[in-house]
Amino acid sequence: MNIKKHIPNLITLINLFCGCVAIVFLSRNSFEMAFIFVCLGIFFDFFDGFFARLFKVSGPLGLQLDSLADMVTCGVVPGFVMYRMMQESSIFMYEGHMQLFPYLGFIITLGSCYRLAKFNIDTRQTDSFIGLPTPANALFILSLPLVLQNYSQESLIILEILTNKWILLFITLCSAYLLNAEIPLFSLKVKKLSFKENALQIVFLIVSILLVVLLQYIAIPLIIVFYVLLSVINNLFLKK
Repeated sequence: MNIKKHIPNLITLINLFCGCVAIVFLSRNSFEMAFIFVCLGIFFDFFDGFFARLFKVSGPLGLQLDSLADMVTCGVVPGFVMYRMMQESSIFMYEGHMQLFPYLGFIITLGSCYRLAKFNIDTRQTDSFIGLPTPANALFILSLPLVLQNYSQESLIILEILTNKWILLFITLCSAYLLNAEIPLFSLKVKKLSFKENALQIVFLIVSILLVVLLQYIAIPLIIVFYVLLSVINNLFLKK
């Protein structure tokens, strides 16, 4: 029995397990623990592919299993987070159709599902991404309640933005759009030890680390926005 060929799939299943645990914590309104387990899931999601390439055991089973695990960790979980945030924002307006409003948060889950299915058959996304990767989107969405919990008392602007149901709906729709938009985004994978060829990734990582040190939770959505903007700017220079 070749144990090596099962290691990447086992790591993928650990990613799925982390997503399931995150859902349990969300049901208890423990957003921070849910965020931690999603981060763990994304960590394992990175290494399942690494070990598959290392052991040369990549195959269609691993590809499908990876997408199914990501669907929970980076699809269902962020949709559930937005559902809970919309639920809180509409708590005083539960009359008639407003009872259904929070369910619109699961548009993120639908967008993630479509993105993951499309990724599996898109041959263009071997060295870069077309549309926002589901892990990046999940981190963006899961950071929002943490920003609200930790900074709303210090900033009325944050409180007003992240408790406004229409702004949350706008974020939801933008999330689903960016997941599937035909926008090339650079990958963080380093293939050659060359500063020139990896300058974009190095700049992004340095800025990201500085933002996390200075701003903590607020840095997370800013980093994702910076990632998209940096990719768009890079695309414009490549066209020239």
